[in-house]
Amino acid sequence: MTKPTPDPRCSAVLERQAPAPARTAAYGDEPEQVYDVREPARPLGATVLVVHGGFWRPAYDRTHAGSQAAALADAGFHVAVAEYRRDRMPLSQLPAALADVRGVVAAVRADESLPEPVVLVGHSAGGQLVAWATNQPWADGLAGAVVLAGCVDLRATDAMGLGGGAARDWIGIGPDEAPDVWRAADPMASLPPRVPVRLLHGRQDEIVPVEVTDSYVQRCRELGADVTLEVLDGCGHYSLIDPDAPAFADVLQTLGSLSGR
Repeated sequence: MTKPTPDPRCSAVLERQAPAPARTAAYGDEPEQVYDVREPARPLGATVLVVHGGFWRPAYDRTHAGSQAAALADAGFHVAVAEYRRDRMPLSQLPAALADVRGVVAAVRADESLPEPVVLVGHSAGGQLVAWATNQPWADGLAGAVVLAGCVDLRATDAMGLGGGAARDWIGIGPDEAPDVWRAADPMASLPPRVPVRLLHGRQDEIVPVEVTDSYVQRCRELGADVTLEVLDGCGHYSLIDPDAPAFADVLQTLGSLSGR
């Protein structure tokens, strides 16, 4: 495998400032259980629920998704950007982020200011959470999910050492020591998804290489699931959340297709 070139957009995206959201709503009692709402000037009548990445680490919060969310609102979508708990869990306990994703999906769907249909969008570790969510019974009724450079195969993410062992750090124990916990958190373990899933991945992604999607896509195809993978040339890990990158147009097109807008 040829090593991809570094993505020069990293620092620009993570440090870029965005206008403040219209409001922030709570979906639970913990400080992290909130979502920011951005409202479009010319609404299309659809909502995008963004689950940010950052390898499940507390150092990376929803702030870095601000410019992505603002651009989605500029494109006509109502946008909710979820925060979720990212602390390492005690041994043999399911990561709190899984419950938080379920909670925020329910809250956004119940929010009367956010119109249906609702499409999930997840980047990197957020892609893992979104892909996992699409397999759950409570995903029924969502328009689908767009997974951007997602860690959709948790065991492969661990085996490849992505993020310096981020998956193992997040769960707090290895897959051989706690197979039930890993199985419960891994999108691979509960396929097929119950809604359409669109994976977009940069060929030049050196942080989450596109190969991490191989088994996920193959298994989904075997199960006849409505899942597609688009590999974008000249696209790194952060290009998919950078409104100034050419790849962002592909993200918008995919969202428009899934939402019917």
